[in-house]
Amino acid sequence: MRIINRQEVERLLPMAACIDVMADAMRAASGGAVAMPLRLFTPLADDSGSFGLMPGSTLDPPFFGAKVISLLPGNPAKGLPTVQGYVSLFDHDTGKPVALIDGASVTAIRTAAASGLATRELARQDACTHGLFGTGVQAVTHIDAAACARDIEEVVVWGRDAEKTRRFAKEQSRRVQADVRATDDPAEAAGCDIVSTVTAATEPVLKGEWLQPGCHVNLVGVHTPQAREADTAAIRRSKVYVDLMESAMNEAGDLLIPIGEGAVDERHILGEIGQVLAGAVPGRTDESDITLYKSLGIVAQDLFAAAHIHARAVAEGAGTEVDLD
Repeated sequence: MRIINRQEVERLLPMAACIDVMADAMRAASGGAVAMPLRLFTPLADDSGSFGLMPGSTLDPPFFGAKVISLLPGNPAKGLPTVQGYVSLFDHDTGKPVALIDGASVTAIRTAAASGLATRELARQDACTHGLFGTGVQAVTHIDAAACARDIEEVVVWGRDAEKTRRFAKEQSRRVQADVRATDDPAEAAGCDIVSTVTAATEPVLKGEWLQPGCHVNLVGVHTPQAREADTAAIRRSKVYVDLMESAMNEAGDLLIPIGEGAVDERHILGEIGQVLAGAVPGRTDESDITLYKSLGIVAQDLFAAAHIHARAVAEGAGTEVDLD
């Protein structure tokens, strides 16, 4: 079995390549080529966080496995990631465990890459400004993902902690070519061509009245039925797409709350990104459309990302091989 750490994941899974891998994963998921039950989260005994299991199986690439993670919201205050764990990969034909891959880095990259894929498929071709809600790990990777999908000239960042947001913007401006700046006004970030929310909010931080005609929105930060980052108006104004309908109808508070209010119904969700890629569902049809991708994350993304990492690791002799016999 090959053990692959964070540094190796980041080298073996660059963002541009991962967006292409996510395209394969989403086509396979929407085409029914991936077996994946709903993920399981169980709270810890002291309610300090939760433990998650996301199992799945695919024939192409021929692997099955699971992402096993911990989610501890208090970790950032300790200088630790909120999400930690690993992706386990097994050979489909023999059942042999072939890889154990750092889960935090896979999650950070593939989640942003899925948003990058949605942006590539749905955003206006001339989109050049990126409004970012949040200043954590996903904020960093979403800057990279949007830059892979469109020629981003300016990133406008909003966060609840103004000083932290300014530090984040300054750090990122040294790292990327785009102009990155902080704002105290969330409406300014929401007024960009592309808007990504990667917060831990439980109540809306993004209002529909702020969105400009023709923008594209990635809602990423929350994944429970009771929480949402965008208000009902944002959903009602948008053409809505998801990663997987089954997951959305069980976990996406951003959509379930407006549906429960009677503001929209399930038909307001036009389809899955994989269906857009396959040509079964139309994407943007007008420059004035507001398109919105609700991301929850599915194990197909982890399996395809892990398979890509494993293949490159084997080819390059990367990782640490461990004999379990």
